[in-house]
Amino acid sequence: MRSYSMRDVQRVLRLSPDTTRNLIKAGFVKPARGARREYCFSFQDLIVLRTARALIDAKIPARRIRRSLESLRRELPESVPLSGLSISAVGDHVVVREGDSQRQVDSGQYLLGLDISMEDGVLRVVEHREPAPPAPVPTVLPGDWFAQALSLERTDPQAALAAWRHAVDEDASNTAAWTNLGRLLHEQGLTTQAAEVYRRALAQVGPDALLLFNQGVLLEDLGNSSAALAAYQSALAEDPDLADCHYNLARLYESLGEAQHAIRHLGQYRRLVSGDSR
Repeated sequence: MRSYSMRDVQRVLRLSPDTTRNLIKAGFVKPARGARREYCFSFQDLIVLRTARALIDAKIPARRIRRSLESLRRELPESVPLSGLSISAVGDHVVVREGDSQRQVDSGQYLLGLDISMEDGVLRVVEHREPAPPAPVPTVLPGDWFAQALSLERTDPQAALAAWRHAVDEDASNTAAWTNLGRLLHEQGLTTQAAEVYRRALAQVGPDALLLFNQGVLLEDLGNSSAALAAYQSALAEDPDLADCHYNLARLYESLGEAQHAIRHLGQYRRLVSGDSR
């Protein structure tokens, strides 16, 4: 059975690695691991990932999402049939259709419509959405900026950035809002602004493992290996069980020719992801 990498998920589904990891941590999918502990997604995993994101965006309760995804996985074949598939979601009701029976949902505002095919061995997922009438701009109550930013990230990153800024202005101690603001700026290529956000955030809330980890990723992307190492090490001082941080340190130490440090952190990463605490 064919498997797909994290890069395939990003290419086919337009889901960022951060989003995919969050969906995995939430338990919506449980991909296999490859020889180097990389994620290996099945065809079913890909479709469940994309459907989960649509249901989360629509603010469907988590319990109903899990029930819908369990039903979806039971209906999905292990691979794409020659006739193709269509997946539709209306509310938390997900419908799978194959071959000649493919058709769009013909009533109601559907949350997700996917046409799935295999062309020359390449998986293709085409998304369709019914146009929705423009909604009036809601009055945002105190504390709602965080939720609004989350809902806007996929559809309107610029509006999401504005909402994240409102969230940190409203509550400078909100570590998660600072983290998401810095991450989204980084994803949008606004690295100078992202670096300033992480600096301000750490000054406001003090050392935080995820903030320091994200700062390390940014510094590494900017080519500042020594500063990235320091950020990763500080992150582990706050949370020694941050597996992704051990992995990044192992990779970075290997690139710097520090084999002993690389092996130590790679071993710790493998123990953490395998659940072996010895």
